[in-house]
Amino acid sequence: MKIFIDSANLTDIEDALKRGFPSGITTNPSILAKEKKCDFREHIHKIIQLVRDHGYRDIPLSVEVFSTDTAEMIRQAEEFVEEFHYEGLNIKVPIGWDELSVIKKLKDKSIRVNCTCCMAYNQAVMAAEAGSDFVSLFSGRIRDIGYDSSAVISAVKQTIEDRGCPSKIIVGSIRHIADINEAMQAGADIVTVPPKFFRQMCSHPKTTEAVNQFITDFKEWLK
Repeated sequence: MKIFIDSANLTDIEDALKRGFPSGITTNPSILAKEKKCDFREHIHKIIQLVRDHGYRDIPLSVEVFSTDTAEMIRQAEEFVEEFHYEGLNIKVPIGWDELSVIKKLKDKSIRVNCTCCMAYNQAVMAAEAGSDFVSLFSGRIRDIGYDSSAVISAVKQTIEDRGCPSKIIVGSIRHIADINEAMQAGADIVTVPPKFFRQMCSHPKTTEAVNQFITDFKEWLK
């Protein structure tokens, strides 16, 4: 199980990279739109430079197309590949009937794909069968429509394994620490996590209590 950074914020990405745990980075148009306005290509180049500056190999980095036209999606994908020259680049394409043809055409060109916005078992299976390298399930949004996201993740995982599909499951749309833990336990290959949760994932009041007790006891013993 791997942890990706779900952010385009350079400070947050660097803080995580310094600590050695991230195995990839995911972005989307909404995430990019939270950052200071600039040429988004320049911003992606800065993310790539951070990855390399901190000694990582070209870990997966997802960049999403920003069109609903299939021909334009393919054009943008090819432009991204040429622009970024990054081995770990994955093009994010939303799930959909017409979008399956985009996935196939990109794979025919040996372009890696992250099929995103999957809200149901059947969508994720179709994306995997079409050849997507990653299938992104949106945990929080699945819960919003009344389904058990853990059950969906587990079912997709089982089906992909049974069919021998090489696709990896990314779980995103994380709202709470519990979403992360449950996604891991349900069989997600990857959980992509907003940086605000990273400190929480390392913290527990009983840990703080124990460490403080150890230091206090030792100081008393030294007197």
